[in-house]
Amino acid sequence: MISNKKTLLFLLASFISLQTFSQSKRKDYLVTFSTPFGEMHAILHNETPQHKKNFLKLVNHKFYDGLLFHRVIKSFMIQGGDPNSKKAKEGEVLGNGDVGYKVPAEITPELFHKKGVLAAARDNNPEKASSGCQYYIVQGQVWNDSSLTKQMARSPLRTYTEEQKNVYKTIGGTPHLDGNYTVFGQVIDNLWVVDSVANQARDKNNRPLKDIPMKITCKKMRKKKITKLYAYSFGE
Repeated sequence: MISNKKTLLFLLASFISLQTFSQSKRKDYLVTFSTPFGEMHAILHNETPQHKKNFLKLVNHKFYDGLLFHRVIKSFMIQGGDPNSKKAKEGEVLGNGDVGYKVPAEITPELFHKKGVLAAARDNNPEKASSGCQYYIVQGQVWNDSSLTKQMARSPLRTYTEEQKNVYKTIGGTPHLDGNYTVFGQVIDNLWVVDSVANQARDKNNRPLKDIPMKITCKKMRKKKITKLYAYSFGE
């Protein structure tokens, strides 16, 4: 007869084994952005479930296919998702299109505006609720100690970890947006695509002079496979 101690050890070992197996089988969505400059891939954060669900719904309905990156600002960000951009005439002012609803803000200090971040655009509503469809991807820039301090002062209620400060001083980003917009995803490869879009010539309204259409798809994959293919850690 197995002793109580042996039984406990056996059950514990079985639990750990099942947990490890379960984690290796866990799946998430890999999002692919296709542009004239190439493809980039992104993951969506579980910390922002309403934004994740909404974005995946639009992607699965092919809402974004054929829309334009209608606003690009070098060293800042690239923006898309305006439904009016699909058949927009040359020089037409874009950025006011929507889907008739907003997504409640899901702003969390763990998610910040480093380069490659996928975040929700919004108007000046006091609740900081997000556009139901428009998003931006951060290009940003690299900051030194002095310039970063000035940028962080623009978000006085925000506290930064040393790791976050180091990211802004090495990878770069747009720290003054922290605490004001919902970050809900992260590009995990080919950030040069963001650079290529952001560097395009644009008009006075920051619309590229040459249309930059997008196509967005998503695929359910094992997290372990995403980690292996793109050297990305989910932090779990």
